[in-house]
Amino acid sequence: MKRLISKYLIIIFLLSALPLMLRGQINSLHTTSKKALKKYNEAKNFYFMMDYRSAAETIEEVVREDPDFIEAQLLKAEINSDLKNRDKSIEAYKAVIRIDSTFYPNSMYNLGRLEFLSGQYEQALKHLTSFLQYKNNDPRVVKKAKRDIINCRFAIEGLKHPVDFHPVNLGNSVNSAWDEYWPSLTADGQTLVITVLVPGKKYRMGNFEQTKYQEDFYVTHRSDTGWLPRKPLGAPINSPQNEGAQTLSADGNLMYFTACNRIDGMGRCDIYRSYKGSRGWTTPEDLGPFVDSKHWEAQPSLSADGKTLYFVSNRPGGFGKMDIWYSRLKKGRWQPPVNIGDRINTGGNEMSPFIHSDNQTLYFSSDGHPGFGGFDLFISRRLPDSSWSAPRNLGYPINTHGDEIGLIVNAKGDMAYFSSNREKGRGKDIYAFRLYKAARPHFVTYMKGKVYDEVTHRPLTAHIILISLEDNKTVMDIESNRNGNFLMCIPTNRNYALNVSKEGYLFYSDHFPLKGVHEIEHPYVRDVPLKPIQVGQQTVLRNIFFEFDSYRLKPESITELEQLRSFLLKYPKLKVEIGGHTDSKGTEQYNQALSTQRARVVYEYLTKHGIDKNRLTYKGYGESRPIQSNATDKGRAANRRTEIKVTGM
Repeated sequence: MKRLISKYLIIIFLLSALPLMLRGQINSLHTTSKKALKKYNEAKNFYFMMDYRSAAETIEEVVREDPDFIEAQLLKAEINSDLKNRDKSIEAYKAVIRIDSTFYPNSMYNLGRLEFLSGQYEQALKHLTSFLQYKNNDPRVVKKAKRDIINCRFAIEGLKHPVDFHPVNLGNSVNSAWDEYWPSLTADGQTLVITVLVPGKKYRMGNFEQTKYQEDFYVTHRSDTGWLPRKPLGAPINSPQNEGAQTLSADGNLMYFTACNRIDGMGRCDIYRSYKGSRGWTTPEDLGPFVDSKHWEAQPSLSADGKTLYFVSNRPGGFGKMDIWYSRLKKGRWQPPVNIGDRINTGGNEMSPFIHSDNQTLYFSSDGHPGFGGFDLFISRRLPDSSWSAPRNLGYPINTHGDEIGLIVNAKGDMAYFSSNREKGRGKDIYAFRLYKAARPHFVTYMKGKVYDEVTHRPLTAHIILISLEDNKTVMDIESNRNGNFLMCIPTNRNYALNVSKEGYLFYSDHFPLKGVHEIEHPYVRDVPLKPIQVGQQTVLRNIFFEFDSYRLKPESITELEQLRSFLLKYPKLKVEIGGHTDSKGTEQYNQALSTQRARVVYEYLTKHGIDKNRLTYKGYGESRPIQSNATDKGRAANRRTEIKVTGM
């Protein structure tokens, strides 16, 4: 019964969507041919019953019999528009205008719109402009025509300035005869997960045999010779239902994805997550409120630090049909989503957000910003006040008159991945191309390794933060997994402090001097030993800096000093010695005095900021305890250091 009701509702909708003259009485139709009239009614019935192929074939017989049958030409245009046969629809609207351009004025708009969506921008501009000359046009259609005119002019100009674009099919290890789309990539570029439309069971409807398709995830890994043959991600993520539009955490151990019409869902489509452990992926769980709602939520994109989730929703409070929203993770819970704003979102649809690993560059698809037709790909950059720049179209031929949805960019920022059906007979495949420089994000390298107990070598789950030394802001905030493994993205062109901490251990610090550096050939692969808090244990403070040949602290030292102060406040019974060390340049006496003064400055900072002086001592060691050779610049830099040593508990 429900199916029958739905069927009649669809027929009523199709009937109401047709131009008024197509719903007129037989005696008002503009033909004298009984044969054409009979076939016309047959075609209309086929169309209402959603037998589009028969409708298209029959209406062709009608217009061959009577080319000036204007209602038949309109029906031909409607049928072929629904079938995406734009050439035939354009042909029919041109016939309508030839027969009587005033009969149905919207024909001129529909013709221009179809030409625009077919990439015939000059012709589209001509017909859309002509449409505006008609009197008493529907204001809503006039508004659409004016927007399309802007798009035509944008596209005509854009074709004159093509961008560098040479897509390469990823090959048969990744792609197949099925449709592949929605790529997602780990920060190290070694793991690629894609959505695949796979055939399932076959079923019959009358004389027609249909194959049911569903979306599943497949995964492939990069080898020295290219991508290895893909494999299904498997249960419990893949299921008899649809799973798609996924995003991976930087290390590939966490996935957010879209699933629709599930029993545990809150709306039509929800966002789910699953963790990868030693035994495989966990059972997916709905994010629940506040991210999911009774509305449509899909197409998640996770920031590299795992703290912000961007997604698409048609929930109330937006600016258009589909908007981009984001939610922040605080204390393990996703917070109420925030609309990204009307600089990004329009009255149309914004889809497939992708936040790059630099956490500063956003790529997305839109049919609301000026473009080449359908959905185009855009880029926006985060501004110093945390707002977003005006979106910029990625240009032709990346964007075309078709739909471009779902682009991602690797951490280095030089390669983009997307799905396209540009090769006949292959369906949708995953392609990669070198992204032209003006559209690249900030270069991002990464550090990966393992955190472990220095004494027992046991792997540790530790808190890892990356802090910009320019403004003392946290850039990345992650945890190593149960095996101690971690992967952290590091955007270039800044100087950073790295801090690794765990309850009961001395914190570990490191320094990444990347100001002015825009590319790094090799990522950082570095294990992190943490020392248990015990008397005699010591650690280097690698982010305390002094002016050259001076004991004056540089401003960027505040980050590390505050880390040290917080550590001492957390362990109020702990006593430490602050040790100063130098390289071997200069006299031994001078180096001894300089190291003592530098240790004293750190001591004074702590005592002035709430640390009891009875817990602290300081001592200068000069050049007496090198940790590397003083024969090289690198070795001397390592020897110029400040350390803390546990003296009491």
